[in-house]
Amino acid sequence: MKNSKIVWNDKTLDEWTKDPQHLVPGNEMTFPGIKDAQQRADLLAFLKEATKKGASQTAQQSGPMGGMMGGMGGMMGGGQVPNLKKLYSAQRVQTITHCKDTYTVTTANGQSRKFWERNLRLKTDASNDGPEKNAPALVDAGMMGDRADVIFADPGEISPFIAAKC
Repeated sequence: MKNSKIVWNDKTLDEWTKDPQHLVPGNEMTFPGIKDAQQRADLLAFLKEATKKGASQTAQQSGPMGGMMGGMGGMMGGGQVPNLKKLYSAQRVQTITHCKDTYTVTTANGQSRKFWERNLRLKTDASNDGPEKNAPALVDAGMMGDRADVIFADPGEISPFIAAKC
């Protein structure tokens, strides 16, 4: 990132929030980006307002991120649960492999993300908002982008879905 020599402005920040890998190929950010232009515009407007001198602490803790990630509570596990039947391709898990201490999760958009085994949680959700059978969902679960949950419809799906592959 430091070597990219990016001059941060509205345009480059919008490009970054849309697709970090496109703006700086090969960077190690696990943030997949926000594809919706209106969500990005709302986020950038919120960030401008929240970082102004004298901005209220309430403004800094709410805004568009509250809706997308449940606010700070969402990152800590207390936010809204997403409807896992309506997934973006970056959330639809296609394969999971395990090698030594690392899981590699590949999603329907063709992207693969590596997680240290203690940073990937395997969960189930049998509720009406849970994932479809044999269609697990990848949900970010950490402020640094290094943690995530893979949520299955049923516990019996977990072991058969993970392949040992180095």
